[in-house]
Amino acid sequence: MTMVEQLIGVALEAGAEVMRLYDTDFEVRFKDDNSPVTKADVVAEAIILAGLARIAPSLAVVAEEAAAAGCLPETAERFLLVDPLDGSREFINRNGEFTVNIALIEDGAPVLGVVYAPALGRIWWGESGRGAGHGRVVAGALVDRKAIEVRVCNLAGLAVVGSRSHGGSAVGAWLDRFAISQFVFAGSSLKFCLLASGEADLYPRLGRTMEWDTAAGDAVLRAAGGRVETLSGEPLRYGKRNQAHDTDFANPHFVAFGDPELR
Repeated sequence: MTMVEQLIGVALEAGAEVMRLYDTDFEVRFKDDNSPVTKADVVAEAIILAGLARIAPSLAVVAEEAAAAGCLPETAERFLLVDPLDGSREFINRNGEFTVNIALIEDGAPVLGVVYAPALGRIWWGESGRGAGHGRVVAGALVDRKAIEVRVCNLAGLAVVGSRSHGGSAVGAWLDRFAISQFVFAGSSLKFCLLASGEADLYPRLGRTMEWDTAAGDAVLRAAGGRVETLSGEPLRYGKRNQAHDTDFANPHFVAFGDPELR
Protein backbone atom coordinates (compact mmCIF):
# COMPACT_ATOMS: atom_id res chain seq x y z
CA MET A 1 0.00 0.00 0.00
CA THR A 2 1.36 3.41 -0.94
CA MET A 3 2.05 6.04 1.68
CA VAL A 4 -0.77 8.26 0.45
CA GLU A 5 -3.24 5.37 0.81
CA GLN A 6 -2.01 4.73 4.33
CA LEU A 7 -2.40 8.39 5.25
CA ILE A 8 -5.90 8.42 3.80
CA GLY A 9 -6.71 5.53 6.12
CA VAL A 10 -5.35 7.39 9.15
CA ALA A 11 -7.27 10.54 8.22
CA LEU A 12 -10.50 8.54 7.89
CA GLU A 13 -9.94 6.97 11.30
CA ALA A 14 -9.32 10.34 12.94
CA GLY A 15 -12.27 11.89 11.13
CA ALA A 16 -14.62 9.19 12.42
CA GLU A 17 -13.71 10.06 15.99
CA VAL A 18 -14.06 13.78 15.28
CA MET A 19 -17.60 13.17 14.03
CA ARG A 20 -18.46 11.08 17.07
CA LEU A 21 -17.50 14.02 19.29
CA TYR A 22 -19.13 16.56 16.95
CA ASP A 23 -22.57 15.46 18.11
CA THR A 24 -21.76 15.72 21.82
CA ASP A 25 -21.84 18.62 24.26
CA PHE A 26 -18.06 19.12 24.09
CA GLU A 27 -16.08 21.57 26.20
CA VAL A 28 -14.09 24.40 24.62
CA ARG A 29 -10.91 25.80 26.15
CA PHE A 30 -8.44 28.35 24.85
CA LYS A 31 -4.71 28.06 24.32
CA ASP A 32 -2.13 30.74 25.09
CA ASP A 33 -2.62 32.28 21.63
CA ASN A 34 -6.38 32.50 22.31
CA SER A 35 -7.20 29.87 19.69
CA PRO A 36 -9.88 27.36 20.73
CA VAL A 37 -9.27 23.67 21.30
CA THR A 38 -11.66 20.80 22.02
CA LYS A 39 -11.40 17.15 22.94
CA ALA A 40 -11.77 16.37 19.24
CA ASP A 41 -8.47 18.15 18.47
CA VAL A 42 -6.65 16.15 21.13
CA VAL A 43 -8.18 12.75 20.36
CA ALA A 44 -7.77 13.11 16.59
CA GLU A 45 -4.12 14.06 17.03
CA ALA A 46 -3.50 11.00 19.21
CA ILE A 47 -5.04 8.73 16.54
CA ILE A 48 -2.94 10.34 13.80
CA LEU A 49 0.30 10.17 15.78
CA ALA A 50 -0.27 6.49 16.53
CA GLY A 51 -0.93 5.83 12.85
CA LEU A 52 2.15 7.72 11.73
CA ALA A 53 4.28 5.83 14.24
CA ARG A 54 3.27 2.63 12.42
CA ILE A 55 3.59 4.01 8.90
CA ALA A 56 6.75 6.10 9.17
CA PRO A 57 8.42 5.51 12.54
CA SER A 58 11.66 7.18 11.48
CA LEU A 59 10.09 10.52 10.55
CA ALA A 60 9.70 13.41 12.98
CA VAL A 61 6.11 14.66 13.34
CA VAL A 62 5.25 18.28 14.07
CA ALA A 63 1.63 18.34 15.26
CA GLU A 64 -0.39 21.36 16.33
CA GLU A 65 -1.52 20.33 19.81
CA ALA A 66 1.85 18.83 20.71
CA ALA A 67 3.52 22.04 19.52
CA ALA A 68 1.14 24.09 21.69
CA ALA A 69 2.31 21.99 24.66
CA GLY A 70 5.94 22.80 23.82
CA CYS A 71 6.80 19.54 22.06
CA LEU A 72 8.66 20.49 18.89
CA PRO A 73 10.94 17.70 17.68
CA GLU A 74 14.05 18.27 15.66
CA THR A 75 13.21 18.04 11.98
CA ALA A 76 15.37 16.76 9.14
CA GLU A 77 14.91 17.35 5.41
CA ARG A 78 11.96 14.95 5.51
CA PHE A 79 9.26 15.22 8.21
CA LEU A 80 5.49 15.21 8.74
CA LEU A 81 3.13 18.06 9.60
CA VAL A 82 -0.24 17.41 11.24
CA ASP A 83 -3.25 19.57 12.00
CA PRO A 84 -5.76 17.15 13.52
CA LEU A 85 -8.68 19.59 13.33
CA ASP A 86 -8.10 22.64 11.18
CA GLY A 87 -11.01 25.02 11.62
CA SER A 88 -11.75 24.50 15.31
CA ARG A 89 -14.06 27.52 15.23
CA GLU A 90 -16.01 25.89 12.40
CA PHE A 91 -16.21 22.72 14.47
CA ILE A 92 -17.46 24.67 17.49
CA ASN A 93 -19.99 26.56 15.37
CA ARG A 94 -21.03 23.27 13.73
CA ASN A 95 -20.92 24.57 10.17
CA GLY A 96 -19.08 21.50 8.90
CA GLU A 97 -16.09 23.34 7.38
CA PHE A 98 -13.30 21.72 9.37
CA THR A 99 -10.65 19.30 8.19
CA VAL A 100 -8.16 16.64 9.24
CA ASN A 101 -4.74 17.36 7.70
CA ILE A 102 -1.59 15.28 7.24
CA ALA A 103 1.37 16.32 5.07
CA LEU A 104 4.83 15.07 4.18
CA ILE A 105 7.57 17.68 3.75
CA GLU A 106 10.76 17.12 1.77
CA ASP A 107 13.47 19.75 1.42
CA GLY A 108 11.08 22.51 2.50
CA ALA A 109 8.27 21.59 0.07
CA PRO A 110 4.96 19.78 0.74
CA VAL A 111 5.18 16.69 -1.47
CA LEU A 112 2.24 14.67 -0.18
CA GLY A 113 -0.93 15.69 1.58
CA VAL A 114 -4.35 14.43 2.68
CA VAL A 115 -7.23 16.72 3.65
CA TYR A 116 -10.43 15.15 4.99
CA ALA A 117 -13.60 17.13 5.69
CA PRO A 118 -15.58 14.52 7.67
CA ALA A 119 -18.79 16.54 8.14
CA LEU A 120 -18.94 17.19 4.39
CA GLY A 121 -18.01 13.64 3.42
CA ARG A 122 -15.24 14.88 1.11
CA ILE A 123 -11.56 13.98 1.00
CA TRP A 124 -8.67 15.24 -1.14
CA TRP A 125 -5.14 13.95 -1.59
CA GLY A 126 -2.13 14.88 -3.66
CA GLU A 127 1.41 13.69 -4.26
CA SER A 128 4.18 15.46 -6.13
CA GLY A 129 4.63 13.92 -9.57
CA ARG A 130 1.54 11.72 -9.24
CA GLY A 131 -1.27 14.26 -9.30
CA ALA A 132 -4.20 14.94 -7.01
CA GLY A 133 -7.50 13.23 -6.31
CA HIS A 134 -10.85 13.68 -4.66
CA GLY A 135 -13.43 11.29 -3.30
CA ARG A 136 -16.52 11.05 -1.14
CA VAL A 137 -16.68 9.19 2.14
CA VAL A 138 -19.85 7.19 2.75
CA ALA A 139 -20.26 5.12 5.93
CA GLY A 140 -16.51 5.38 6.49
CA ALA A 141 -15.59 4.10 3.02
CA LEU A 142 -13.90 6.09 0.27
CA VAL A 143 -15.98 6.09 -2.92
CA ASP A 144 -16.21 8.00 -6.21
CA ARG A 145 -12.47 8.49 -6.56
CA LYS A 146 -11.43 10.80 -9.36
CA ALA A 147 -8.36 12.72 -10.48
CA ILE A 148 -8.57 16.48 -10.12
CA GLU A 149 -6.68 19.46 -11.45
CA VAL A 150 -6.94 23.22 -11.32
CA ARG A 151 -9.08 24.94 -13.91
CA VAL A 152 -8.13 27.51 -16.52
CA CYS A 153 -9.25 30.79 -15.04
CA ASN A 154 -11.43 33.44 -16.68
CA LEU A 155 -9.63 36.73 -16.10
CA ALA A 156 -12.87 38.59 -16.79
CA GLY A 157 -14.33 37.16 -13.59
CA LEU A 158 -12.40 35.18 -10.98
CA ALA A 159 -13.84 33.13 -8.12
CA VAL A 160 -11.98 34.05 -4.94
CA VAL A 161 -12.15 31.83 -1.89
CA GLY A 162 -11.64 33.11 1.64
CA SER A 163 -12.59 32.79 5.26
CA ARG A 164 -15.57 34.26 7.06
CA SER A 165 -13.36 35.11 10.02
CA HIS A 166 -10.20 36.39 8.28
CA GLY A 167 -9.56 38.88 5.52
CA GLY A 168 -10.61 42.48 5.87
CA SER A 169 -9.53 45.62 4.09
CA ALA A 170 -5.99 44.39 3.32
CA VAL A 171 -7.33 41.46 1.29
CA GLY A 172 -9.84 43.73 -0.45
CA ALA A 173 -7.09 46.15 -1.44
CA TRP A 174 -4.86 43.33 -2.70
CA LEU A 175 -7.72 41.97 -4.84
CA ASP A 176 -8.35 45.32 -6.52
CA ARG A 177 -6.00 44.29 -9.34
CA PHE A 178 -8.37 41.49 -10.42
CA ALA A 179 -11.88 41.28 -11.86
CA ILE A 180 -13.83 39.30 -9.25
CA SER A 181 -17.15 37.69 -10.13
CA GLN A 182 -17.64 35.52 -7.06
CA PHE A 183 -16.42 35.27 -3.48
CA VAL A 184 -16.69 31.80 -1.98
CA PHE A 185 -16.58 31.47 1.81
CA ALA A 186 -14.91 28.37 3.21
CA GLY A 187 -13.22 27.41 6.44
CA SER A 188 -9.95 25.68 7.18
CA SER A 189 -7.76 24.09 4.49
CA LEU A 190 -10.85 23.59 2.33
CA LYS A 191 -9.83 26.79 0.55
CA PHE A 192 -6.78 25.11 -1.01
CA CYS A 193 -8.87 22.10 -1.97
CA LEU A 194 -11.52 24.15 -3.76
CA LEU A 195 -8.77 25.59 -5.94
CA ALA A 196 -7.33 22.10 -6.52
CA SER A 197 -10.76 20.78 -7.55
CA GLY A 198 -11.31 23.61 -10.02
CA GLU A 199 -14.10 25.13 -7.91
CA ALA A 200 -12.33 28.48 -7.38
CA ASP A 201 -9.34 30.40 -8.72
CA LEU A 202 -7.59 32.41 -6.05
CA TYR A 203 -7.02 32.43 -2.28
CA PRO A 204 -5.07 35.33 -0.73
CA ARG A 205 -4.16 35.01 2.94
CA LEU A 206 -2.83 38.23 4.44
CA GLY A 207 -2.90 37.00 8.00
CA ARG A 208 -0.93 34.75 10.27
CA THR A 209 -0.98 30.99 9.76
CA MET A 210 1.19 28.13 10.92
CA GLU A 211 2.74 25.48 8.73
CA TRP A 212 0.43 22.72 9.99
CA ASP A 213 -2.54 24.88 8.89
CA THR A 214 -1.41 24.97 5.28
CA ALA A 215 0.90 22.05 4.44
CA ALA A 216 -1.63 19.37 3.49
CA GLY A 217 -3.84 21.69 1.44
CA ASP A 218 -0.76 23.20 -0.18
CA ALA A 219 0.44 19.70 -1.17
CA VAL A 220 -2.94 18.88 -2.72
CA LEU A 221 -3.03 22.16 -4.65
CA ARG A 222 0.52 21.85 -5.97
CA ALA A 223 -0.14 18.26 -7.05
CA ALA A 224 -3.25 19.49 -8.91
CA GLY A 225 -1.18 22.04 -10.84
CA GLY A 226 -1.57 25.13 -8.63
CA ARG A 227 0.87 27.27 -6.68
CA VAL A 228 1.22 28.77 -3.23
CA GLU A 229 3.55 31.76 -3.08
CA THR A 230 4.66 34.43 -0.66
CA LEU A 231 3.84 38.01 -1.61
CA SER A 232 7.35 38.27 -3.08
CA GLY A 233 6.56 35.44 -5.52
CA GLU A 234 8.55 32.62 -3.93
CA PRO A 235 7.06 29.19 -3.14
CA LEU A 236 5.86 28.89 0.44
CA ARG A 237 8.48 26.95 2.36
CA TYR A 238 8.18 24.56 5.29
CA GLY A 239 10.38 23.69 8.25
CA LYS A 240 11.03 27.35 9.08
CA ARG A 241 12.83 27.61 12.41
CA ASN A 242 14.78 30.29 14.27
CA GLN A 243 12.93 33.05 12.46
CA ALA A 244 14.00 36.48 13.61
CA HIS A 245 10.57 37.99 12.99
CA ASP A 246 8.29 35.18 14.20
CA THR A 247 8.04 31.85 15.97
CA ASP A 248 9.09 28.48 14.58
CA PHE A 249 6.83 27.16 11.81
CA ALA A 250 4.96 30.45 11.35
CA ASN A 251 4.08 31.37 7.76
CA PRO A 252 4.37 34.74 6.03
CA HIS A 253 1.42 36.13 4.10
CA PHE A 254 0.79 34.12 0.95
CA VAL A 255 -1.43 33.72 -2.10
CA ALA A 256 -2.67 30.38 -3.48
CA PHE A 257 -3.36 30.25 -7.23
CA GLY A 258 -5.22 27.66 -9.26
CA ASP A 259 -4.32 28.38 -12.89
CA PRO A 260 -0.49 28.67 -13.02
CA GLU A 261 -0.87 31.53 -15.52
CA LEU A 262 -2.70 33.61 -12.93
CA ARG A 263 -0.56 36.05 -10.97
